[in-house]
Amino acid sequence: MYATGRSSRAGRSELNRPETIEETGEMMAAAGGKGEAVRVDHLEPGEVSGLVARIDGEQGRLDILINDIFGGDVYMQWDKKLWEHDLAGGLRMLRMGIDTHLITAALALPLVLRHPGGLVIEMTDGTFEYNRKFRERVGFYYDLVKAAVERITIGLTAELDGEQCTALAVTPGWLRSEAMLEHYGVTEENWRDATAQSPHFCCSESPAYVARGIAALAADPGVARYAGRSLTSGQLGRIYGVTDTDGSRPDGWSYVTEISGPDLPARETGYR
Repeated sequence: MYATGRSSRAGRSELNRPETIEETGEMMAAAGGKGEAVRVDHLEPGEVSGLVARIDGEQGRLDILINDIFGGDVYMQWDKKLWEHDLAGGLRMLRMGIDTHLITAALALPLVLRHPGGLVIEMTDGTFEYNRKFRERVGFYYDLVKAAVERITIGLTAELDGEQCTALAVTPGWLRSEAMLEHYGVTEENWRDATAQSPHFCCSESPAYVARGIAALAADPGVARYAGRSLTSGQLGRIYGVTDTDGSRPDGWSYVTEISGPDLPARETGYR
């Protein structure tokens, strides 16, 4: 496995988060995995080409490409119309959430296609069905980034017709990222304390949940049946029988579409 990111001990990205790609590599090793952590800016074709060349030289193949690239949250402006939103920040968000995916897919797919059975997973936020409706409040640019992943997935599926390679999209639910835990002043160990201020946080999930689902998906010899579709971490949990670290199966997007709202009481029953 090759994990990439811009935040490094040599310098932080514009998100200015303390987590680094080197730390990710150490976590992989501690979990018993075999992999490399590499600093790569996926907006720079030269850096992505260098990564692909390295993988080719060291492995001779690339079986799974997971395009989980964004970081544009720092430019997000709530409750701003298109003409009110900072233009430079909005355009930067599009580059970070769309251009990065296209650059990486364009440069890595030739290596993926070298061997049959390849898999391309476009990571996003929200199901295709959810993202077809304009997201109120989050801003035009953020909405466009998330909606664009559907088109990328559809386009890749069409262009991969006749190839033994599958493209699909995957979305986690309400993810307990480091930034989200920090926002609520909790840790992964006591995350439930956050439900006192945000009751619907009861449907949240750890990053391990969607990762386990993707691992099971990648091992499925019949994965081609999902080509061009979007799957949630909750769906992957049900399909493959994987659970979150606490043994539950959160179904965040069913929760969001069915009961999440300021006037509806939070409840876990039936959703984890």
